[in-house]
Amino acid sequence: MSSLYRASKALKLCRATPTSFSNNNYTSRLSSTCYLDSILEWTQSAFFATHSSHNAKPTIDLCQYSSDKIRNFSIIAHVDHGKSTLADRLLELTGTIRKGHGQPQYLDKLQVERERGITVKAQTATMFHKHSFLGTETEFLMNLIDTPGHVDFSYEVSRSLAACQGALLVVDAAQGVQAQTVANFYLAFESNLTIIPVINKIDQPTADPDRIKAQLKSMFDLDPSEALLTSAKTGQGLEQVLPAVIERIPPPPGKSNSLLRMLLLDSYYDEYKGVICHVAVVDGALQKGEKISSAATGQSYEVLDVGIMHPELIPTGVLLTGQVGYIVSGMRSTKEARVGDTLYHTRSTVEPLPGFKPAKHMVFSGLYPADGSDFEALNHAIERLTCNDASVSVTKESSSALGLGFRCGFLGLLHMDVFHQRLEQEHGAHVISTVPTVPYIFEYADGSKKHIHNPATLPSNPKQRVTACWEPTVTATIIIPSEYVGSVITLCSERRGEQLEHSFIDSQRAFMKYRLPLREIVVDFYNELKSITSGYASFDYEDADYQDSDLVKLDILLNGQPVDAMATIVHRLKAQRVGRELVEKLKKYIDRQMFEITIQAAIGSKVIARETVSAMRKNVLAKCYGGDVTRKRKLLEKQKEGKKRMKRIGSVDIPQEAFHELLKVS
Repeated sequence: MSSLYRASKALKLCRATPTSFSNNNYTSRLSSTCYLDSILEWTQSAFFATHSSHNAKPTIDLCQYSSDKIRNFSIIAHVDHGKSTLADRLLELTGTIRKGHGQPQYLDKLQVERERGITVKAQTATMFHKHSFLGTETEFLMNLIDTPGHVDFSYEVSRSLAACQGALLVVDAAQGVQAQTVANFYLAFESNLTIIPVINKIDQPTADPDRIKAQLKSMFDLDPSEALLTSAKTGQGLEQVLPAVIERIPPPPGKSNSLLRMLLLDSYYDEYKGVICHVAVVDGALQKGEKISSAATGQSYEVLDVGIMHPELIPTGVLLTGQVGYIVSGMRSTKEARVGDTLYHTRSTVEPLPGFKPAKHMVFSGLYPADGSDFEALNHAIERLTCNDASVSVTKESSSALGLGFRCGFLGLLHMDVFHQRLEQEHGAHVISTVPTVPYIFEYADGSKKHIHNPATLPSNPKQRVTACWEPTVTATIIIPSEYVGSVITLCSERRGEQLEHSFIDSQRAFMKYRLPLREIVVDFYNELKSITSGYASFDYEDADYQDSDLVKLDILLNGQPVDAMATIVHRLKAQRVGRELVEKLKKYIDRQMFEITIQAAIGSKVIARETVSAMRKNVLAKCYGGDVTRKRKLLEKQKEGKKRMKRIGSVDIPQEAFHELLKVS
């Protein structure tokens, strides 16, 4: 082994040593370089094969794993309940990664995922585990599909769960059932998955597994005796997880002798291979070199590579019924790879898998470069980022205040926040984001309806009379300690909420369900909820229907000129308060000029709030030590005329901080 390593190092040194050569011996030099490269590649592969783990599989024959030897499962949990740590331990137990050699949260690849403790991109890992099943020791192929847990990505989660037959429901032994635990349970329950409850973090001093078992029974009607007690951190109880998956979760129900049908789970862009798609084979089998078509787009592709994630990409040349893996098909953009799409053999006719639908954008925000000259750089950064996130809609727009920019549509608040953070971290972009808005529907007197994503596009013309308007709502789930019930009811009432359900999980915690306008939670609802409950509240929401509402467009005017980037749509009852807060905040952040600046909030032609930034004045009377009063009056009138002229031709710069502050006004 050491001789192989030394040979590899020597060949590297030989390969890197510069040699002067003329055009005559260029061909021989090139051939010797290629020869050295081939020897170097052989020695390195031999070295790593010798040093690899005894569980590693350099060549994997998937044909030996029939459907009854396959288990597809997912791990679902609330944020920070130990989902990624449990996934790490399972990968180590099966020898998929070496213990202590992988980074923590191995399946969380993005920096934003590690910082926030969330999963943004679905990841898949294939594991192999031997287990004595029905009296014989059998090796099983197990696909762990790690899904996002947040409601913003609920469609992706539902498609990923469609490829599973079971799920591990992880609950913190100290915190208990939280809002996203409830949402994720019902997603798995509606997908008819076998649910295995796992009570994690039992090593904590405040852990109370018996209380958590009672919560699982009262909330989800899960048998407490079936709950597994584990600690992913210390490894306690983990040996019972994989046997439970094999024994309780059924094998995939697909038909191996049917025509090929694959479910597209997720995709990402690779600079060298193009779009890499994660797929689950529902029926039939796929081989490298075959031609496949998309049910959503109708386009055809040739399968250039196919394999499994173990946990990195390992080519196998084939994927069989019930197996989960990746394909490379020459797609140019992830917009062609739509999550939930059905892929099938070209020139065959199949029934598409149910449930496909295009992304539904719930929150819209304008993105502008902090420096107007950086527009091209921001354009390039957004193009690169949308290569890996096809669920963002991007259209170019221009603002009189901020110049050229983009109007982006997102699946929800977290999705928008993550997109902004990735723009800054991965691409170094500095952006100004406008106040997030939600999609409204306005009906006019002539019977026409208009969908509004940008408040600036809503006409303020009184001739176009609005007869009805609708706004989107959400069904919010809130779990809080019992002593904060009164404060939370007050907060939801202020946000125009309608109570749907109120019950107690146990003697210490309350469960509440509200119907709230999406506009009311889009800015600072979560922060305020955390504040009044001392950080103990957990909050989750899901889309509901549109509801009839009395909405108005609120314009911000600087010296009588509307600032389109600051326009917003609010409920009529809240318009005066919101308008007053906006102009007061703007007054703090707009610098004084040599002329007076008038800041107004208006609904149509009616001004509902006003603040004035006074002008900086030179003392023009300083040189007058006396004399007639008409002399002084003449100087003051001359200064007044100059200020009027400056106000007419002068421009007001709105600092970036002003836009950040406006985001906090609801």
